[in-house]
Amino acid sequence: MKTIFFLLIGLTSVLQAQTFTKADSLKNSDNVYRDFWDVKKYEITVEPNFDRKTVSGTNTIYFEITKAVNDPTFQIDLQQPMNFKIISDDAQTFATTRDGDFIFIKAKKKYQKGELHSFTIQYSGAPKIAKNAPWDGGWVFTEDQNGNPWMSVAQEGIGASVWLPVKDLWSDEPDQGMVMKIITPKNLVGVGNGRLIAATEEMEKKTFTWEVKNPINAYSIVPNVGKYVNFKDTFTGEKGKLDLDYWVLDYNLNKAQKQFQQVKPMLSAFEYWFGPYPFYEDSYKIVESPYLGMEHQSAVAYGNHFENGYLGRDLSGTGVGLHWDFIIVHESGHEWFANNITAKDRADMWIHESFTCYSETLFTEKYMNKAAADQYVQGLRHNILNDRPIIGTYGVGEEGSGDMYYKGANMLHTIRQVINDDEKFRQILRGLNRDFYHQTVTGAQIEQYISSKSGIDFTTIFDQYLRTTKIPVLEYIQKGKSFTFRYQDVVPNFHLPIRVNKNQLICPGEKWQTVQLKSSTPVIVDANYYINYQEQHR
Repeated sequence: MKTIFFLLIGLTSVLQAQTFTKADSLKNSDNVYRDFWDVKKYEITVEPNFDRKTVSGTNTIYFEITKAVNDPTFQIDLQQPMNFKIISDDAQTFATTRDGDFIFIKAKKKYQKGELHSFTIQYSGAPKIAKNAPWDGGWVFTEDQNGNPWMSVAQEGIGASVWLPVKDLWSDEPDQGMVMKIITPKNLVGVGNGRLIAATEEMEKKTFTWEVKNPINAYSIVPNVGKYVNFKDTFTGEKGKLDLDYWVLDYNLNKAQKQFQQVKPMLSAFEYWFGPYPFYEDSYKIVESPYLGMEHQSAVAYGNHFENGYLGRDLSGTGVGLHWDFIIVHESGHEWFANNITAKDRADMWIHESFTCYSETLFTEKYMNKAAADQYVQGLRHNILNDRPIIGTYGVGEEGSGDMYYKGANMLHTIRQVINDDEKFRQILRGLNRDFYHQTVTGAQIEQYISSKSGIDFTTIFDQYLRTTKIPVLEYIQKGKSFTFRYQDVVPNFHLPIRVNKNQLICPGEKWQTVQLKSSTPVIVDANYYINYQEQHR
């Protein structure tokens, strides 16, 4: 969710010609060093050291060979200045080299399709420190208000390889999940993703073992260490009893017990719109974090100061967003769009952010009413920059414009108006989460799915809003009941029927056309369509 916050704190984007490097391609594409093996599971140990600002541990990467290869080279990602050592039993059969942020493991044997293998990699060092998490990625070593160490990492943009040796590629999640052991001083608590399956103490240290049974995107794998206390609840949802698990700093317990009462209405709304919470096996969890928030799977990072809105502000400027906690709603929406359905490539990050930004509107509709939801999503438009296309460049780690949030949400709201059947729209959203359950996908797949399930070809609408910076302009002339109109600033053959005067449907094109209105009163264009309109006089 980091891009949204660059915009919200008033930073102005500077557009420059982007030059991509070999390293960009190595990190962000399914290249020849990655395309023959599939990660099955991670087994991680991690021990952050507060005084030294270092992190150390091991990662055993279990994988399956997906096609026969002779003497292949495996790419493992680990960003400098982190150090590593291969400690697998058969390490002698490998020749290991390092090139910048990449470890290349040259195997000296033949692999057959379907074989299962593993690497165990020891890592240590002083990882990059985030200057302004979560917008600037890296580790956070800070203190809580009582002077206790508080540690975590923000890594959606920079990648989990900022500290952990992994296959740092969005399109390859560990199918069988992971186990993470967090080692802490005995007076602190380590909180990770999934469920706590063991907690042991030895000498001056504790080890907290967390297990995730479902596939998980690498940037969601996050250890948290602090003076945490825990409280629990349950939610009766579409798949039965969902365990709710909350970890907050000890002095914030009372605030959290009150504020987190919003979780059940949120889950109820999202299960209505999107289908069952995707990770019942791993529980739903909120972990208080030393930064604003992030969508870590089954361990939502929370730093919104236990108040409604976005740090007490309403992003829509309408007042509607002050009725609920932005971080609880937005970051939890990502459990469906980002964690359940994950983009294969960062260029399609709109799959995560457009749907999740719109989840705020859908939540508002269930929590409050439809009028408030419409007001909210329309209010978000004042944040849209139209600086560059929402879709970025594929294969090099370039995400598109931050407009993937507000403009993307308004695109989906516009598509909903065209479908003009809220139940059908809801079933499409639920179908996405069912048919792409725990999968990585392309933007093209999502576009085609919506067109197919709705029975409406939305190709030009997706092209207009995702691939250009132009907003359709409806030009019109009204003379009594005579209404003449056309679209300007649109892609070729743009097709977006719209309603005027509440219930009259028109189908503008790029050529002028005229219809007769039912009334001679000044025409009103439905504000739920994200278009501009201009009355012409001639």
